[in-house]
Amino acid sequence: MNPITIFKQIHLSNLFFQVLAGVVLIFLVGYFVPPVGAVGEIFFFGFVILFVADLILLFSKKEPVSGKRLVPKRLSNGDENIIHLQISNQYNFGIHAEIVDEIPHQFQIRDFSIKVDLDANGSQEFTYELRPAERGEYDFGNINVFANTGIGFVRRKISIPAQEMVPVYPSFIQMRKFEMYAISNRLTDAGIKKIRRVGHTMEFDQIKEYVRGDDVRSINWKATARANDLMVNQYQDERSQNVINVIDMGRVMKMPFEGLHLLDYAINTSLVISNIALIKDDKAGLVTFSNNDSVVVKPEKKRTHIQRIQEALYKLNTNFLESDYERLVVSLRKHVNQRSLVLLYTNFETFSSMERQLPYLQRIAGDHLLVTIFFENTEMTKLLHEEASTIGQIYTKTIAEKFTFEKKQIVKALNQRGIQTILTPPKELSVNAINKYLELKARGLI
Repeated sequence: MNPITIFKQIHLSNLFFQVLAGVVLIFLVGYFVPPVGAVGEIFFFGFVILFVADLILLFSKKEPVSGKRLVPKRLSNGDENIIHLQISNQYNFGIHAEIVDEIPHQFQIRDFSIKVDLDANGSQEFTYELRPAERGEYDFGNINVFANTGIGFVRRKISIPAQEMVPVYPSFIQMRKFEMYAISNRLTDAGIKKIRRVGHTMEFDQIKEYVRGDDVRSINWKATARANDLMVNQYQDERSQNVINVIDMGRVMKMPFEGLHLLDYAINTSLVISNIALIKDDKAGLVTFSNNDSVVVKPEKKRTHIQRIQEALYKLNTNFLESDYERLVVSLRKHVNQRSLVLLYTNFETFSSMERQLPYLQRIAGDHLLVTIFFENTEMTKLLHEEASTIGQIYTKTIAEKFTFEKKQIVKALNQRGIQTILTPPKELSVNAINKYLELKARGLI
């Protein structure tokens, strides 16, 4: 092995310096007490022999440790993603190892390490979790293993090449969770309310024999006369309705809560709603707007359409400018011709900010069933529940109450103008949005 390579891989341990300091101390004492000096020479030669033996053992193999990292093809934003490490010891003796994985810089984890004892010619698997907070490309580096023998004077650094780029997509883990609940009709397990269906849906399905529990108002008397048995009309949910997720890409969506920006909460929920809509045989679409650019994915009902929506959501990014709602009105009229359920993800911190956009919201509500979704400021909510004992705390709590009251006034003003609203904490956005979607379907409004 190249001496330069060996030199780069050598890391002297704390034990080495501690023993060396002890030997030097014995030599210093031996300078004044000759018998102690003789003992120091014995310690010194023993120290050198152990040091050399440690080096020989550690560098007896060219590739003493092997391993690999098992990472999903893509990571889910805002969720805990499991990473697997497989490490194998090629030495004929056991070693103490410290495993340092080079985690992407976006996580800012600078103290990651796994300390473990590896048996001779043995292997182990380790797992850890990563929770990304933004979409994009994440670069993993090498897997570094610092190995030392039972002597412990020297540690050898072994770098296992494992560079790879892994993209972080909108939360497909959350999407799959709600998909599973929807398919198995267990949405209530995820906090989704059971909505009582109001009246009949208008889409006829079939005529079937009456069984106890069927609605007597659905009896088809003509079919009953022909069959000489009670027959009822069976209806199904109206399908192929447009569900359009509209995402504000302006500065108001840049606010962070619990590690994620409001934009990412909206993106994750848009993916969930689109998937649920496709399961319910509705058409899912996507529109974004800001001060200039926009992305439009026209509504379709193919199950593969969710991939197009996911790819479009992956590339979205916000800016620090105010969004142009007039452009949104024009974009919706241009690309969405059928009356649709429009879920608008935005944020209003003050009543005046909502008033500026109210004319445009009313124009959208005239063409579509509009649901305006904006967010509770959970930091303000925390302040409301804290006791105020000083003048400064009382002033801060008063301001928090003012902003919280304004949010409620916004909801009231929008409802008075026939605009549906959802005011929600960011973490509860998906559940509340699905509840609203199912409620509107049950009421036959879409």
